[in-house]
Amino acid sequence: MKVIKSLQLAIVAIAASCITLSASAQDNTLLGAGSTFVYPLFSKIFAEYGKTHDVKVNYQSIGSGGGILQLTNKTVDFGGSDAPLNAEQAKKIGVPVLHIPMASGAVVVTYNVPGVKGTLKLTGKDLADIYLGKITNWNSGEIKATNPGANLPDLPIVVIHRSDGSGTSFIFTDYLTKVNTEWASKIGKASAVNWPAGLGGKGNEGVAGLVKQTPGAIGYNELAYAIQNKMAYADIQNKGGKFITPTLETTTLSSNVELPANAEVSLTNTDNPKGYPITSFTWALIYKEQKYSDRSAARAKAVLELLWYNIHDGQKNCAPLNYAPLSKSAVKVAEKILKSATYDGKAIL
Repeated sequence: MKVIKSLQLAIVAIAASCITLSASAQDNTLLGAGSTFVYPLFSKIFAEYGKTHDVKVNYQSIGSGGGILQLTNKTVDFGGSDAPLNAEQAKKIGVPVLHIPMASGAVVVTYNVPGVKGTLKLTGKDLADIYLGKITNWNSGEIKATNPGANLPDLPIVVIHRSDGSGTSFIFTDYLTKVNTEWASKIGKASAVNWPAGLGGKGNEGVAGLVKQTPGAIGYNELAYAIQNKMAYADIQNKGGKFITPTLETTTLSSNVELPANAEVSLTNTDNPKGYPITSFTWALIYKEQKYSDRSAARAKAVLELLWYNIHDGQKNCAPLNYAPLSKSAVKVAEKILKSATYDGKAIL
């Protein structure tokens, strides 16, 4: 048994060393890992890029947390994340990491309310109170007030949330934290929180499945997923009091505001009066100083050129796949961030 265990450990060690080797030795094969949300978009962009460049990209859809871990361990060239590094993650990496916006995504509030025609409207406060378990029926006074004339049934609200940690939950809870003080003080924002009410479903498909099969259910899903699955989703009230329909256009507009130079920004509850308020960037994460481990200058340049393509020519692939293209403000900031990357202290682009 000891011999078998030793062989197993040796195999794991060899596999790990192969991953590290591939990240340093094969300059025409770049490695990425992380966000499942951006995976379909990345797959299309990277395939298109490979047609005109002698570069292959191997991107593993393992979740934002997994991508950050792989970047921390230096086994990939870039990570994909739907949330910026938190303080603990940044401390563990210990050196500057660049956040380059790749596209924008919206989280929509899906529902299954029999008899309701048209689109429901929800305020941020009421949405948080539903998830706090304070508003429990679809014909409550609060929901009636924002949906005059709607045929709201006397039906209990069944709250559905993610059971797994996810960037989608981070975006959703980040928004609830901004618009409801009780949510902010009791629950807060994270990729996984202690939900005070409801049932959990794994992944977008788990939440969507429970919403579809449960009369009275309310959940949250990525816009692209809701569109593809023909689900009903609500208009959400923005900072100015206007109810905004989530579309690719209103999602892009949410980031067409003054952005910080590092792009590490929460877009939820946007200041743009025409922007949908539950949105976020999805980022590619790279080390600012690209000379580390055994990386070559050629490999570092290949990574930067790939990401430059993503924020320019690659954006044409967003809308057909139901991703919101970067706003003009976002592209401008992303360009400056990429130009700040160095190899041995010298600019790469």
